[in-house]
Parts: sequence; structure tokens; C-alpha cells
Amino acid sequence: MFWGKLASINLYGCSPKSIRDSKKIEKYIVELCRLIDMKRFGKALIQRFAEGDLEGYSAMQFIETSSITLHFDETQNRAFIDIFSCKDFNAKKAEKFSKDFFKAKKSNKKVLIRK
Repeated sequence: MFWGKLASINLYGCSPKSIRDSKKIEKYIVELCRLIDMKRFGKALIQRFAEGDLEGYSAMQFIETSSITLHFDETQNRAFIDIFSCKDFNAKKAEKFSKDFFKAKKSNKKVLIRK
């Protein structure tokens, strides 16, 4: 029994086009939720902001059991994805899907179980 699961997924060497396209990011969120069986609550908030090297997209999707957040680093073509849910999900499947979707050269994940 646990209260929640957090999967932090880091992607390196992503396709530059994929992390700079809000429609592609929205599609990723919809497909990820379907894959890991999470029910989205409303539309994802996807915003481009900051300045200089920090400018890029960030996104947040509420799900019935918590949220998914994404941050993209355009200078190094990286993505940082956090999935938190009190409903269990397959973090390994989420990592593989994310790596494939953004065409990343490398990925890693850490999973934290909250009790």
C-alpha cells in the first residue's frame, strides 16, 4: 500500500523540433495519459516563457490522481518529466514511451514511492 508514486524521467539529446512544438507536447501528454491509464482533468497548460538560455516550454496536466509536469531545455535539447499519482502506473513504460516520442538519445528515471 502506498500514498503515491513519483517517476522523474530525464531525456537527453531530444529532437530539437519535438521540444519546441506546443502541439507535439500536447499530443505527448494525451498519448502518455492513455498509455499509463491516467484520466486527464481538463486541458494541459502549455506555456513558453523565461529569457535567454532559460526560455522554453513548460507544461502541466492535472490528472484525476494528481499531475504530470514537463520542462524543456532547448539549449541542450533535454526534457524533464515528473509523473505523480496515487494510482500505480508503469514507470518503465512511461520512460520508454517518452524517450521514443521525443527521439532522445539517452534517458534515465528515478522512482519514489510515498507511503
